[in-house]
Amino acid sequence: MVVEIVILAMIAAFLGLRLYSVLGRRAEHEEEVIPTRFDQPERESGGRNLPPARPMSAPHRPVELAGVAGPVEQGLRAIAAADRSFDLQAFLGGARGAYQAILEAFWRGDKDELRLLCTPDVYDSFAAAIDAREAAGEVLDNRLVRVEEVTVQSASLDGRTARIAVGFTADIAAVTRDKDGTVIAGSLDDAVESRDIWTFARSVDAAGPDWLLEETDEA
Repeated sequence: MVVEIVILAMIAAFLGLRLYSVLGRRAEHEEEVIPTRFDQPERESGGRNLPPARPMSAPHRPVELAGVAGPVEQGLRAIAAADRSFDLQAFLGGARGAYQAILEAFWRGDKDELRLLCTPDVYDSFAAAIDAREAAGEVLDNRLVRVEEVTVQSASLDGRTARIAVGFTADIAAVTRDKDGTVIAGSLDDAVESRDIWTFARSVDAAGPDWLLEETDEA
């Protein structure tokens, strides 16, 4: 009888250890993650959306900032801390696409697309140039041959507005034709290197990820 009790006790102890081991592993994998304010962009109480909590003191860094240092890195860190959706590589890819889209829209005189991609001041400048070109009966037949380099020149968080200045180095073949289609300037055979610095801006509280072109300068 004693031997049976000892055996049963050993079996119970063995099963207890196995159960503890399994639950312990599950606890490690299923440990509850406490959401931050970035994980809850919209909280509800009684059907009303509450304002976001105050920013965390420690900046959030969702992306690697390899090759970026000094004030530029500090600005990017501030933007990333205020907007968890910010990703540097995704932003640079979007900036490259916006650079091409805006240039091509301007060249063909597409004001509707420019209005979607630019702030009102920049749009007005582009629209005025398009109007002057059309009044002169001129047409641009430009080609973006390649974008060789896209780099961050500066970054800052001004209140809740993020601003990033991006330097573009590109080869552009530029041709201007008159109303009869005759080339009056440029050549499609010779691409010219263009260096520009465009500043994009976005509210970190905006629901969408869209950045708008806020300023253009030559490098």
